[in-house]
Amino acid sequence: MALWRIRATVDDRPGYLAVLTASLALRAVNILAVQVHTTEAGAVDDFLVDAPEAMTEADLIAAVERGRGRNPWVAPAEARGLADQPTRALALANRLVRDPEALGDVLRTLLGASSVTWRPAPVREPAARAGDTMRLPDPAGGCYDVVRREPSFTPAEFARAQALVELAAVASRRAGDQVTLQLADGAELILRPAGPDDLGALTAMLARCSIESRTPGLLARAPDVIAARLRRALAQPRGLLLVAVLASPAGERVVGAGQLVVEGALGEVALLVEDDWRRRGVGTALLRRLSAYAGRTGQAALVAHVAASDLGMLRTLARLHRPGQLERDGELMSVTVPLVDRPVDVAAPTPATMT
Repeated sequence: MALWRIRATVDDRPGYLAVLTASLALRAVNILAVQVHTTEAGAVDDFLVDAPEAMTEADLIAAVERGRGRNPWVAPAEARGLADQPTRALALANRLVRDPEALGDVLRTLLGASSVTWRPAPVREPAARAGDTMRLPDPAGGCYDVVRREPSFTPAEFARAQALVELAAVASRRAGDQVTLQLADGAELILRPAGPDDLGALTAMLARCSIESRTPGLLARAPDVIAARLRRALAQPRGLLLVAVLASPAGERVVGAGQLVVEGALGEVALLVEDDWRRRGVGTALLRRLSAYAGRTGQAALVAHVAASDLGMLRTLARLHRPGQLERDGELMSVTVPLVDRPVDVAAPTPATMT
Protein backbone atom coordinates (compact mmCIF):
# COMPACT_ATOMS: atom_id res chain seq x y z
CA MET A 1 0.00 0.00 0.00
CA ALA A 2 1.12 3.59 -0.68
CA LEU A 3 0.12 6.97 0.76
CA TRP A 4 -1.35 9.60 -1.55
CA ARG A 5 -2.95 13.00 -1.19
CA ILE A 6 -5.98 13.68 -3.34
CA ARG A 7 -7.84 16.93 -3.76
CA ALA A 8 -10.93 17.38 -5.89
CA THR A 9 -13.97 19.64 -6.16
CA VAL A 10 -17.50 18.26 -6.00
CA ASP A 11 -20.89 19.92 -6.03
CA ASP A 12 -21.77 21.10 -2.55
CA ARG A 13 -24.95 19.01 -2.47
CA PRO A 14 -26.07 16.01 -0.40
CA GLY A 15 -24.63 12.69 -1.60
CA TYR A 16 -21.82 13.97 -3.81
CA LEU A 17 -19.06 13.26 -1.28
CA ALA A 18 -20.49 9.75 -0.85
CA VAL A 19 -20.30 9.15 -4.62
CA LEU A 20 -16.64 10.18 -4.66
CA THR A 21 -15.68 8.03 -1.66
CA ALA A 22 -17.56 5.04 -3.11
CA SER A 23 -15.62 5.36 -6.35
CA LEU A 24 -12.35 5.27 -4.42
CA ALA A 25 -13.53 2.32 -2.32
CA LEU A 26 -14.27 0.29 -5.44
CA ARG A 27 -10.56 0.54 -6.26
CA ALA A 28 -9.57 -0.61 -2.71
CA VAL A 29 -8.46 2.90 -1.78
CA ASN A 30 -8.63 3.37 1.98
CA ILE A 31 -9.40 6.94 3.13
CA LEU A 32 -7.32 7.78 6.22
CA ALA A 33 -8.29 11.45 6.65
CA VAL A 34 -10.51 13.98 4.92
CA GLN A 35 -10.98 17.73 5.09
CA VAL A 36 -13.72 19.65 3.34
CA HIS A 37 -13.10 23.24 2.20
CA THR A 38 -16.08 25.31 1.13
CA THR A 39 -15.37 27.50 -1.91
CA GLU A 40 -17.33 29.45 -4.48
CA ALA A 41 -16.87 26.59 -6.98
CA GLY A 42 -18.14 23.88 -4.65
CA ALA A 43 -16.77 21.71 -1.86
CA VAL A 44 -13.04 20.98 -2.17
CA ASP A 45 -12.39 17.55 -0.61
CA ASP A 46 -8.86 16.91 0.57
CA PHE A 47 -8.07 13.23 1.22
CA LEU A 48 -5.13 11.35 2.64
CA VAL A 49 -5.46 7.81 1.29
CA ASP A 50 -3.74 4.45 1.36
CA ALA A 51 -3.88 2.91 -2.12
CA PRO A 52 -2.69 -0.43 -3.54
CA GLU A 53 0.95 -0.37 -4.66
CA ALA A 54 -0.04 -1.10 -8.26
CA MET A 55 -2.18 2.06 -8.53
CA THR A 56 -0.69 5.01 -10.37
CA GLU A 57 -1.46 8.71 -10.29
CA ALA A 58 -3.48 8.27 -13.49
CA ASP A 59 -5.51 5.46 -11.89
CA LEU A 60 -6.39 7.64 -8.92
CA ILE A 61 -7.36 10.57 -11.14
CA ALA A 62 -9.63 8.27 -13.14
CA ALA A 63 -11.28 7.00 -9.94
CA VAL A 64 -11.89 10.58 -8.79
CA GLU A 65 -13.40 11.61 -12.11
CA ARG A 66 -15.69 8.55 -12.09
CA GLY A 67 -16.85 9.74 -8.67
CA ARG A 68 -17.86 13.13 -10.17
CA GLY A 69 -14.78 14.88 -8.80
CA ARG A 70 -13.56 17.91 -10.76
CA ASN A 71 -10.08 19.38 -11.13
CA PRO A 72 -8.40 16.43 -9.41
CA TRP A 73 -4.93 16.85 -7.96
CA VAL A 74 -2.98 13.79 -6.82
CA ALA A 75 0.49 13.57 -5.25
CA PRO A 76 2.45 11.05 -3.18
CA ALA A 77 2.23 11.69 0.57
CA GLU A 78 4.58 11.07 3.48
CA ALA A 79 3.86 9.32 6.77
CA ARG A 80 3.86 12.66 8.63
CA GLY A 81 0.64 13.44 6.77
CA LEU A 82 -1.04 10.93 9.09
CA ALA A 83 -0.85 13.48 11.92
CA ASP A 84 -4.22 14.87 12.93
CA GLN A 85 -4.55 18.28 11.24
CA PRO A 86 -5.92 20.19 14.27
CA THR A 87 -3.15 18.71 16.42
CA ARG A 88 -0.57 19.70 13.82
CA ALA A 89 -1.93 23.26 13.67
CA LEU A 90 -1.84 23.53 17.47
CA ALA A 91 1.76 22.33 17.54
CA LEU A 92 2.69 25.02 15.01
CA ALA A 93 0.83 27.64 17.04
CA ASN A 94 2.77 26.56 20.13
CA ARG A 95 6.03 26.96 18.23
CA LEU A 96 4.95 30.42 17.11
CA VAL A 97 4.13 31.55 20.66
CA ARG A 98 7.63 30.53 21.74
CA ASP A 99 9.36 31.99 18.68
CA PRO A 100 7.39 34.65 16.72
CA GLU A 101 10.35 34.96 14.32
CA ALA A 102 9.55 31.47 13.00
CA LEU A 103 6.43 32.73 11.18
CA GLY A 104 7.85 32.07 7.71
CA ASP A 105 8.78 28.47 8.51
CA VAL A 106 5.45 27.88 10.25
CA LEU A 107 3.52 29.10 7.21
CA ARG A 108 5.59 26.87 4.93
CA THR A 109 4.89 23.83 7.10
CA LEU A 110 1.20 24.56 7.61
CA LEU A 111 0.48 25.13 3.92
CA GLY A 112 2.99 22.80 2.29
CA ALA A 113 4.23 25.83 0.35
CA SER A 114 6.88 25.55 -2.34
CA SER A 115 8.30 28.94 -1.32
CA VAL A 116 7.81 31.59 1.36
CA THR A 117 9.50 34.89 0.55
CA TRP A 118 9.74 37.93 2.80
CA ARG A 119 9.88 41.31 1.17
CA PRO A 120 9.86 44.86 2.51
CA ALA A 121 6.69 46.85 1.99
CA PRO A 122 6.53 50.66 2.14
CA VAL A 123 3.03 50.52 3.61
CA ARG A 124 1.13 47.84 5.47
CA GLU A 125 -0.55 45.80 2.76
CA PRO A 126 -3.76 43.89 3.45
CA ALA A 127 -3.74 40.11 3.29
CA ALA A 128 -4.70 38.73 -0.12
CA ARG A 129 -5.15 35.36 -1.85
CA ALA A 130 -5.08 34.58 -5.55
CA GLY A 131 -4.93 30.95 -6.70
CA ASP A 132 -1.46 29.66 -5.90
CA THR A 133 -0.26 32.77 -3.99
CA MET A 134 -0.98 34.36 -0.63
CA ARG A 135 0.31 37.71 0.58
CA LEU A 136 0.36 38.01 4.35
CA PRO A 137 1.58 40.97 6.44
CA ASP A 138 4.56 40.38 8.72
CA PRO A 139 3.80 41.78 12.21
CA ALA A 140 7.42 42.97 12.38
CA GLY A 141 7.11 44.86 9.07
CA GLY A 142 7.01 43.93 5.40
CA CYS A 143 5.05 40.95 4.14
CA TYR A 144 5.32 37.29 3.15
CA ASP A 145 4.57 35.97 -0.31
CA VAL A 146 3.53 32.33 0.05
CA VAL A 147 3.48 30.24 -3.13
CA ARG A 148 2.22 26.70 -3.69
CA ARG A 149 2.11 25.52 -7.27
CA GLU A 150 -0.51 22.85 -6.63
CA PRO A 151 -3.17 22.63 -5.37
CA SER A 152 -4.56 26.16 -5.22
CA PHE A 153 -5.11 27.72 -1.80
CA THR A 154 -8.63 27.51 -0.43
CA PRO A 155 -10.40 30.19 1.67
CA ALA A 156 -10.11 27.90 4.71
CA GLU A 157 -6.32 27.67 4.32
CA PHE A 158 -6.14 31.44 3.88
CA ALA A 159 -8.12 31.91 7.11
CA ARG A 160 -5.79 29.53 8.98
CA ALA A 161 -2.73 31.41 7.74
CA GLN A 162 -4.23 34.74 8.79
CA ALA A 163 -4.97 33.33 12.25
CA LEU A 164 -1.31 32.33 12.64
CA VAL A 165 -0.19 35.80 11.52
CA GLU A 166 -2.44 37.34 14.19
CA LEU A 167 -1.01 34.95 16.78
CA ALA A 168 2.53 35.92 15.76
CA ALA A 169 1.60 39.60 16.19
CA VAL A 170 0.34 38.96 19.73
CA ALA A 171 3.42 36.89 20.58
CA SER A 172 5.71 39.61 19.19
CA ARG A 173 3.99 42.29 21.25
CA ARG A 174 4.32 40.14 24.36
CA ALA A 175 8.01 39.53 23.70
CA GLY A 176 8.46 43.28 23.20
CA ASP A 177 6.75 43.98 26.52
CA GLN A 178 9.31 41.89 28.42
CA VAL A 179 12.07 43.85 30.11
CA THR A 180 14.88 43.07 32.52
CA LEU A 181 14.76 45.04 35.76
CA GLN A 182 18.03 45.54 37.63
CA LEU A 183 17.46 46.49 41.25
CA ALA A 184 19.69 48.78 43.26
CA ASP A 185 21.14 45.80 45.15
CA GLY A 186 22.20 44.14 41.87
CA ALA A 187 19.41 41.55 41.66
CA GLU A 188 17.74 41.08 38.27
CA LEU A 189 14.08 40.33 37.58
CA ILE A 190 12.13 39.90 34.38
CA LEU A 191 8.96 41.98 34.05
CA ARG A 192 6.48 40.63 31.53
CA PRO A 193 2.76 40.09 30.93
CA ALA A 194 1.41 37.00 32.67
CA GLY A 195 0.09 34.05 30.68
CA PRO A 196 -2.01 30.99 31.51
CA ASP A 197 1.14 29.00 32.30
CA ASP A 198 1.88 31.41 35.17
CA LEU A 199 -1.19 30.50 37.21
CA GLY A 200 0.65 27.92 39.34
CA ALA A 201 3.57 30.28 40.06
CA LEU A 202 1.19 33.13 40.92
CA THR A 203 -0.78 30.91 43.29
CA ALA A 204 2.45 29.76 44.94
CA MET A 205 3.55 33.38 45.43
CA LEU A 206 0.21 34.22 47.06
CA ALA A 207 0.72 31.38 49.54
CA ARG A 208 4.16 32.79 50.46
CA CYS A 209 2.88 36.34 51.06
CA SER A 210 1.90 37.52 54.51
CA ILE A 211 -1.48 39.16 55.13
CA GLU A 212 0.33 42.46 55.70
CA SER A 213 1.83 42.37 52.20
CA ARG A 214 -1.58 42.28 50.48
CA THR A 215 -3.06 45.61 49.52
CA PRO A 216 -6.84 46.05 49.62
CA GLY A 217 -8.74 45.54 46.41
CA LEU A 218 -7.92 43.10 43.66
CA LEU A 219 -5.22 41.03 45.35
CA ALA A 220 -6.30 41.21 48.99
CA ARG A 221 -8.68 38.29 49.24
CA ALA A 222 -8.30 34.71 50.40
CA PRO A 223 -5.82 32.70 48.28
CA ASP A 224 -8.51 30.40 46.81
CA VAL A 225 -10.65 33.39 45.82
CA ILE A 226 -7.67 35.16 44.28
CA ALA A 227 -6.68 32.02 42.37
CA ALA A 228 -10.16 31.82 40.81
CA ARG A 229 -10.01 35.48 39.84
CA LEU A 230 -6.53 35.09 38.43
CA ARG A 231 -7.78 32.26 36.22
CA ARG A 232 -10.49 34.55 34.85
CA ALA A 233 -8.03 37.42 34.43
CA LEU A 234 -5.64 35.23 32.46
CA ALA A 235 -8.40 33.77 30.28
CA GLN A 236 -10.34 37.00 29.63
CA PRO A 237 -8.14 40.00 30.40
CA ARG A 238 -9.75 43.40 30.86
CA GLY A 239 -6.48 45.20 31.21
CA LEU A 240 -3.05 43.84 32.06
CA LEU A 241 -1.53 41.46 34.58
CA LEU A 242 2.24 41.81 34.95
CA VAL A 243 4.58 39.49 36.81
CA ALA A 244 8.05 40.06 38.22
CA VAL A 245 10.00 36.84 37.68
CA LEU A 246 13.24 35.65 39.21
CA ALA A 247 14.95 33.31 36.75
CA SER A 248 17.35 30.64 37.97
CA PRO A 249 18.69 27.28 36.75
CA ALA A 250 15.93 25.65 38.82
CA GLY A 251 13.22 27.53 36.91
CA GLU A 252 11.20 30.72 37.19
CA ARG A 253 9.74 32.07 40.44
CA VAL A 254 7.17 34.85 40.49
CA VAL A 255 8.02 37.32 43.27
CA GLY A 256 5.64 40.15 42.41
CA ALA A 257 2.52 40.93 40.41
CA GLY A 258 0.69 44.05 39.31
CA GLN A 259 -2.81 44.08 37.89
CA LEU A 260 -4.66 46.74 35.93
CA VAL A 261 -8.39 46.26 35.43
CA VAL A 262 -10.09 48.66 33.03
CA GLU A 263 -13.51 50.09 33.91
CA GLY A 264 -14.41 52.76 31.35
CA ALA A 265 -12.13 55.77 31.77
CA LEU A 266 -10.63 54.39 34.97
CA GLY A 267 -8.07 51.71 35.52
CA GLU A 268 -7.86 50.10 38.96
CA VAL A 269 -4.40 48.94 39.96
CA ALA A 270 -3.21 46.59 42.66
CA LEU A 271 0.25 45.35 43.53
CA LEU A 272 1.46 42.31 45.40
CA VAL A 273 5.14 41.78 46.13
CA GLU A 274 6.54 38.87 48.10
CA ASP A 275 7.73 39.93 51.58
CA ASP A 276 11.46 39.41 50.94
CA TRP A 277 11.27 41.56 47.80
CA ARG A 278 9.38 44.53 49.23
CA ARG A 279 11.05 47.96 49.50
CA ARG A 280 13.48 47.07 46.74
CA GLY A 281 11.81 48.90 43.82
CA VAL A 282 9.77 46.00 42.43
CA GLY A 283 6.38 47.60 43.15
CA THR A 284 7.47 50.93 41.69
CA ALA A 285 8.63 49.26 38.46
CA LEU A 286 5.37 47.32 38.10
CA LEU A 287 3.28 50.43 38.78
CA ARG A 288 5.18 52.52 36.22
CA ARG A 289 4.62 49.93 33.50
CA LEU A 290 0.93 49.60 34.36
CA SER A 291 0.60 53.39 34.31
CA ALA A 292 2.30 53.60 30.89
CA TYR A 293 0.00 50.90 29.52
CA ALA A 294 -3.10 52.67 30.88
CA GLY A 295 -1.95 55.91 29.27
CA ARG A 296 -1.43 54.23 25.88
CA THR A 297 -4.86 52.61 25.98
CA GLY A 298 -6.73 55.82 26.80
CA GLN A 299 -7.49 55.59 30.52
CA ALA A 300 -7.97 58.99 32.13
CA ALA A 301 -6.83 57.97 35.60
CA LEU A 302 -5.69 55.15 37.85
CA VAL A 303 -7.27 54.33 41.18
CA ALA A 304 -5.73 52.23 43.93
CA HIS A 305 -7.26 51.12 47.21
CA VAL A 306 -4.59 51.09 49.90
CA ALA A 307 -4.56 50.41 53.61
CA ALA A 308 -3.92 53.69 55.39
CA SER A 309 -1.10 52.01 57.28
CA ASP A 310 0.62 50.83 54.09
CA LEU A 311 3.09 53.69 53.80
CA GLY A 312 5.17 51.75 51.27
CA MET A 313 2.32 51.54 48.75
CA LEU A 314 1.41 55.19 49.32
CA ARG A 315 5.00 56.19 48.66
CA THR A 316 5.03 54.02 45.52
CA LEU A 317 1.95 55.82 44.20
CA ALA A 318 3.49 59.17 45.08
CA ARG A 319 6.52 58.34 42.91
CA LEU A 320 4.35 58.72 39.80
CA HIS A 321 4.82 62.48 40.40
CA ARG A 322 1.19 63.25 39.66
CA PRO A 323 -0.94 64.96 42.29
CA GLY A 324 -3.83 62.67 43.04
CA GLN A 325 -7.11 62.75 44.89
CA LEU A 326 -7.15 61.01 48.29
CA GLU A 327 -10.29 59.67 49.97
CA ARG A 328 -10.26 57.91 53.31
CA ASP A 329 -12.90 55.49 54.55
CA GLY A 330 -11.79 54.20 57.91
CA GLU A 331 -8.58 52.24 57.41
CA LEU A 332 -8.92 52.32 53.61
CA MET A 333 -7.39 54.99 51.36
CA SER A 334 -8.55 55.41 47.75
CA VAL A 335 -5.89 57.17 45.68
CA THR A 336 -6.80 58.51 42.22
CA VAL A 337 -3.86 59.35 39.95
CA PRO A 338 -4.75 61.35 36.80
CA LEU A 339 -3.11 60.30 33.55
CA VAL A 340 -4.30 63.28 31.48
CA ASP A 341 -3.99 67.01 32.02
CA ARG A 342 -7.70 67.60 32.58
CA PRO A 343 -10.19 66.98 35.37
CA VAL A 344 -11.17 63.34 35.74
CA ASP A 345 -14.97 63.34 35.88
CA VAL A 346 -15.45 59.71 36.84
CA ALA A 347 -16.46 58.00 40.03
CA ALA A 348 -13.79 55.81 41.61
CA PRO A 349 -14.98 52.21 41.92
CA THR A 350 -14.93 50.52 45.28
CA PRO A 351 -12.94 47.31 45.73
CA ALA A 352 -16.13 45.26 45.85
CA THR A 353 -17.06 46.22 42.28
CA MET A 354 -13.87 44.91 40.72
CA THR A 355 -13.21 41.35 39.57
